[in-house]
Amino acid sequence: MRNVWFAIVLSGAIAYAQTPEQKLISSAADALGGKARIEAVKTIVIEGEGTNPNVGQNPLPDGPLPIWKVTEFRRTLDLPNFRMRLEQHRVAQFPFALATDVRQNLSLDGDVAWNTNPDGKSQRAGGTAAEDRRIDLLDNPIVIVRAALDPAAKLSHARKQKGEELVDLTTPQGDKLTLALDASTHLPVSVSWMTSSDNLGDVVNTTTFSGYETVDGVKLPKRYLTKLDFHDWVSADIQVSKNTVDGPIADLAAPAAIKSAAAPAAAPIFATAELVSADEPGRRIWWLAGSGNHRSVVYEFDDHLTLFEAPLSEARSKAVIDKARTLVPGKPLTEVIVSHHHFDHTGGLRVAVAEGLTVITERGNEGFFKEVVARKATRHPDELARNPKPLKIRLVDDELILKDKSQEVDLYHVKDNTHAPLLLMAWAPRQKIFVQGDLYDVGWTQHPWAEDYQENLTLRHIEFVKDAPIHGKVQTRAEELAAIAATKK
Repeated sequence: MRNVWFAIVLSGAIAYAQTPEQKLISSAADALGGKARIEAVKTIVIEGEGTNPNVGQNPLPDGPLPIWKVTEFRRTLDLPNFRMRLEQHRVAQFPFALATDVRQNLSLDGDVAWNTNPDGKSQRAGGTAAEDRRIDLLDNPIVIVRAALDPAAKLSHARKQKGEELVDLTTPQGDKLTLALDASTHLPVSVSWMTSSDNLGDVVNTTTFSGYETVDGVKLPKRYLTKLDFHDWVSADIQVSKNTVDGPIADLAAPAAIKSAAAPAAAPIFATAELVSADEPGRRIWWLAGSGNHRSVVYEFDDHLTLFEAPLSEARSKAVIDKARTLVPGKPLTEVIVSHHHFDHTGGLRVAVAEGLTVITERGNEGFFKEVVARKATRHPDELARNPKPLKIRLVDDELILKDKSQEVDLYHVKDNTHAPLLLMAWAPRQKIFVQGDLYDVGWTQHPWAEDYQENLTLRHIEFVKDAPIHGKVQTRAEELAAIAATKK
């Protein structure tokens, strides 16, 4: 009897010693099936289907995102070994210039991330792949609660908010997340984490769990819905058809060759200038290429330089801006034309503003650009966060002519383009140099906007000698037409 009484007292003392954060995690563990049960789980397999919206590629800035339909989804989690594999089949539900039917196989083993092609060949993934896939692994109620129960995890800031109980978690690997519980059932409602974006600065991602079912003594959700804190964009919506706990799985260990290989180094960021028009002094046009498949163009006017496009990222666009400023000593770079709002074309918008450039764009982009420039970047402060400046913007309706004695650049709104209805293109009539982004790229496997491209050239009476594009390489119109025709054979 004395021993029973001592055990009761000891149990009460342990419970009393728990912090508010630990109490919340304990309540979540109990709701999911009990601490002992969820800590005994070795593997989870999640199967289903859903959608992967194409973030940053919506036709209109305030319109819906184009959709990748996920026809097959399978996420395998190996909890004791901290391994994960995502296999999915995606089919584009929108016109696209590259592959529209894609199979993905993405894996993680500890801090090693790798991808496997449909032909079975694997290669180690670089960049933030390992960090992103750690979040994919933690983006599950059982896994996140187990991580919070780890004595090495740091719990803080227990609080209540709109019928939910929240607690912040820093994992032993340094990942920071916020877990939200239903205040009544104590089941995990969502998990949130912050990422950084060249376009949006700080981005809060939240996956909401719903439709719980009991599988082998633990509760698992039937739906995973992930949203960004920008326009409430959905980045993934997976409906689960089957949850399996501790069933047989493939070996998720990284192959020896992958584990011993160094993670791919980031491609060097640089910009090279090719003079595409030098027929007379003061009438020059440069095509800035360099790393990757994103380009920019510089026009020289009497007393200043104008840049067309600040693409891809802060680093890429800063290299372009720096290079542009070396082209004509004494002439400042004062403005940048941004063809449309898609993320690969506006990755340098924030740095362009920080560099004091006036942004020229189609009128319909104004609100979106103001939102983007106003966002905070605290996780990885960019140049605009370190050097805040207001957005200076000049808007284009149907056309805008930039002209002086040295140069003329006619900006036109591209009519009836389904990919980007607010798209701008540029025409330098004196040199017969044309500039476009996303109407044509020699590397595309199909050309869904070829007819619209030709119709807009005809509408504006443009017959160019060279197209200096934002994607691809400098070509004549005859070369472009031949490339388009070749993809139809």
